[in-house]
Amino acid sequence: MILALDVGNSQIYCGVFANGELLTQFRHASTARSSSDEIGVFLRGALRENGVDPERIEVVAISSVVPELNYSLRACCQKYFNLEPMLMRPGIKTGLKIGYKDPKEVGSDRIADAMGAVKLFPDRNLIVVDFGTATTVCAVTKDRTFLGGNIMPGVRLAMEALESKTAKLPSVEIKPARSAIGKTTTESIQSGLYWSNVGMVRELAGRITAEAFADEPPLVIATGGFAHLFDREQLFDHVVSDLILTGLLEALRLNGYLENGA
Repeated sequence: MILALDVGNSQIYCGVFANGELLTQFRHASTARSSSDEIGVFLRGALRENGVDPERIEVVAISSVVPELNYSLRACCQKYFNLEPMLMRPGIKTGLKIGYKDPKEVGSDRIADAMGAVKLFPDRNLIVVDFGTATTVCAVTKDRTFLGGNIMPGVRLAMEALESKTAKLPSVEIKPARSAIGKTTTESIQSGLYWSNVGMVRELAGRITAEAFADEPPLVIATGGFAHLFDREQLFDHVVSDLILTGLLEALRLNGYLENGA
């Protein structure tokens, strides 16, 4: 069995694969101060609660955008699973051509998203929107060139910034808004968060299409915790919640970790 970990600024998103199929997934809050023991105890306990024997984990793959956690993650895998994990980092095989001026700057989460999208939707131009702590929009050509994209504050991060950086604005429930005109402070924040993201996705998808994909329109793929928030707006051709886990599985395959059939 394979344990795939997407380590973000807010959560660790975990998935277990067997024979290429995603068996279960679970999440845990992430902090840069988490120790290897805290992570290890959580992972083994969560695996058991989800019906997976931790001793059956044969391979661990990690995408992390929290450098301060990388040592703890590696030590956790060594101590609690007796494994050396594959960490998404510069130099590993991705199957992508990176169009960034400095390829080492591209976050491992964006690369894993792109790999997952290319795996699921081969030979298509792609725009991948990931609604995480930060919202990212990435453009990938049908010949597997990662062109680049955009990075913006995520939905929850924007709401938390309003709450923490203003004197009177409250924290609100994040949910779809029916009207663009809020009649209360709470409704106004909810409407602003919702419609600003709808407009952002439409504008960026349109501009990226015009700049890079005018000859063959792309598929627009969404992933991340808030992707389904916008279901009724028909912004996306597909929503794939486990896209980054699929990308990590593909990275394992490309780098020779699955030769034992895990």
